[in-house]
Amino acid sequence: MGGFFGAAAHHDVVLDVFFGVDYHSHLGTKCAGMVFHDAESGFQREIHSIENTPFRTRFEDDLPGFHGMSGIGCISDTDPQPLLVRSHLGTFGITTVGAINNAEALVEENFASGGRQFMAMSSGKVNTTELVAALINQKDDFVSGIKYAQDAIEGSLTLLIITQDGQIIAARDKVGRLPVLIGKSDDGFCISFESFAYHKLGYRDEYELGPGEIVLVNPNEYRTISPAGDKMKICAFLWVYYGYPNSNYEGVNVEVMRYRNGAIMARNEAADGGVPELDYAAGVPDSGVPHAIGYATESKTPFARPFIKYTPTWARSFMPSNQEVRNHVAKMKQIHIPELIKDKKLLFVDDSIVRGTQLRETVDFLYKCGAEEVHMRSACPPIMFSCKYLSFSSSRSDMELIARRVVQELEGDEGQKHLDEYANGSTERGKCMLRTICEQMGFDSLGYQSLDGMLEAIGIDPEQVCTYCWTGRE
Repeated sequence: MGGFFGAAAHHDVVLDVFFGVDYHSHLGTKCAGMVFHDAESGFQREIHSIENTPFRTRFEDDLPGFHGMSGIGCISDTDPQPLLVRSHLGTFGITTVGAINNAEALVEENFASGGRQFMAMSSGKVNTTELVAALINQKDDFVSGIKYAQDAIEGSLTLLIITQDGQIIAARDKVGRLPVLIGKSDDGFCISFESFAYHKLGYRDEYELGPGEIVLVNPNEYRTISPAGDKMKICAFLWVYYGYPNSNYEGVNVEVMRYRNGAIMARNEAADGGVPELDYAAGVPDSGVPHAIGYATESKTPFARPFIKYTPTWARSFMPSNQEVRNHVAKMKQIHIPELIKDKKLLFVDDSIVRGTQLRETVDFLYKCGAEEVHMRSACPPIMFSCKYLSFSSSRSDMELIARRVVQELEGDEGQKHLDEYANGSTERGKCMLRTICEQMGFDSLGYQSLDGMLEAIGIDPEQVCTYCWTGRE
């Protein structure tokens, strides 16, 4: 996915932006960058790959060359950015987060309407942030250009722009799929995805943009330059998986939601026939742990950590593009504790079950270590559709998703007409899917959080939450 951070203040903001961006490192592992503006010397920018080196380490040597009272930076899992663009709107820096599903069509449309060229990356594709800039530049001002780009894009678009006079423009996706928050200090403002990022830098909560809202930020003020829309569809995975525990979105804390989510799972499971007899409930590190704490507390099951993530070298590893490398990294970073596994009946809660490849290897390993039983719970419903808005659970085919693959194995194309039934563990089709996945994965039992249970745990109006990955409905 990705994240960004910007600041404008009456002091040099280089360290604010540096640490603010670093606090978004859990959102991506591909590339990162920062751009600063100084009234006398103009823009300074650096972009680096962070696939093998963490953001902070990669950019520390660049800090002496940066200066300015405004700046923006990003962590990205798409293309190198922020970009510096020169156009009739002036020179500006831009960073984007989202997904553009019709990028090729927009590129061809640009050529047809007189656009001359785009810089091609090694893959031959166009940098999506450059494409967004080209769309914005088709209009006479930034607000009109941003709204035009958001309307033209099939997917989502949240962005930051730093203008040639050092002001920052923040725009939330038109239906608010991602959060954008403003923090305030004694002499400036910042813009961030994650609220905890600016709390550590001396900023306090000031404002949360509404869906589609565009805000102008400078050291003296922030003000809305295009109002929020009425419709919001914020991504549920921010709470279930993506978000850092300290963060709040729409007033709901991530960690608190996860405790509540696990408790609701246990509550509903008890009502439907009872929680298995267990020695321990455990979470798959890291994001599965708070869900498991909630489950253990509600079910009165001892909580334990049979697996520990080895963070000194495997702090971030959820986004390698190669599946074989991703599987190997997942195995290497989990360090087991034999005394908590041998002869034990264990229940693990994971944030989600996407393809299932890593879990299969984990379960095999647990049994080799002497586990008596291994039960698995997912903190969200079965994922039936690849995300087309933020690239979570993105796949070449929906059939890479374990739930969809099993449905196809069970009923072929006919099963694809009954996905709602398969996603409901209380239906005959749902029970059949659960049994089949258990057999294939080696679980003693499997349970998914219900859609209603997950939405109850989030606690905001369900109509304002995007659940496309589970329902296929926008």
